Amino acid sequence: MKYAKEYNVAVVGATGNTGMKTLQILAERNFPVANIVAIASERSVGKEVSYKSKSLHVQRFSDVDFSTIQLVFFCAGSAVSRKYAEDVTDNGCVIIDKSSYFRLNPKVPLIVPEVNAKVLRKGAALGIVSTPNCVAVPLSMTLKALGEIAPLKRAVVSTYQSVSGAGKKAIDELYDQSRSIISASSPSVHVFPKQIAYNVIPAIGNISSSGTSEEEEKISFEVCKVLKSDIRVAVTCVRVPVFVGHCMSVACEFSKPITEENVYDVFENFDGILTIDRREEAGAFATPIDIQNEDAVFVSRIRKDPTVKNGLLYWIASDNIRKGAALNSVQIAEEMISEDPSLSTFKKTKTK
Repeated sequence: MKYAKEYNVAVVGATGNTGMKTLQILAERNFPVANIVAIASERSVGKEVSYKSKSLHVQRFSDVDFSTIQLVFFCAGSAVSRKYAEDVTDNGCVIIDKSSYFRLNPKVPLIVPEVNAKVLRKGAALGIVSTPNCVAVPLSMTLKALGEIAPLKRAVVSTYQSVSGAGKKAIDELYDQSRSIISASSPSVHVFPKQIAYNVIPAIGNISSSGTSEEEEKISFEVCKVLKSDIRVAVTCVRVPVFVGHCMSVACEFSKPITEENVYDVFENFDGILTIDRREEAGAFATPIDIQNEDAVFVSRIRKDPTVKNGLLYWIASDNIRKGAALNSVQIAEEMISEDPSLSTFKKTKTK
């Protein structure tokens, strides 16, 4: 695609999994970058990250003149967004934020381009557009597709989330624990509440007095906001000993009868979804190994649920760092500059 202009871009959290993947995808998709700046924490200053054929020297926030930058990708955590986002938008920048900090703010659009890109036509009053949780992104896409068949009443979701969703230290912990166990040593536990190697942990985030975890609440609320729906979504989040790739088992219920043929049709015709579901062929379903570095959301094991009226069961697999985070952010940016090349619609609204 040819663009009318180029943009000065910054990536915050450039040395993390999502930040590095964002730089890679900006290059792969030939996003119209005039200049690009890599920003990270104090301990990363002076390191280098790759963008196309060149190396970028990592800078600290205080080194960057944000008045010269139009678009900033926040790929760090909520604490960073809370601390720096307002100052960045006050300088006239537009932020695409991957953290959870602004997602449920009613003034901040929460976008999955294949689902609700039209929301961007209203702009962004705070100068910020959020991208959902890395489970909420693929889940929203599949539920949006299914909603074209018949209204959805509820969805019950069990997740199988890789350690990369918890960052680099979590990846290192799985690797180190696996190596320790193989060598008959005692594994050390730091990142997760229990050993993750050769184990599964049925909780992500703190558990409230109601018994629901932070991650489960995020996914449920975010899916409803993206879909602009009151669908009831019950989630159980599980961390599994996989490096990259989140999966889900989904059971959903419709308000009227559906057919498997209808389901295959809407999935196959929905942008960004691919089905791998040949029942006669052993292994014809998507696993984390299959979907690494893939843009698509993969759906398998599609079948009617015989235990509930108008029920459906299916399996989702997607690359959580790619479509679940970095790619979705870049796609949002593409939609924004297509909607308004000046980005003025998305700049912070000044109050008197």
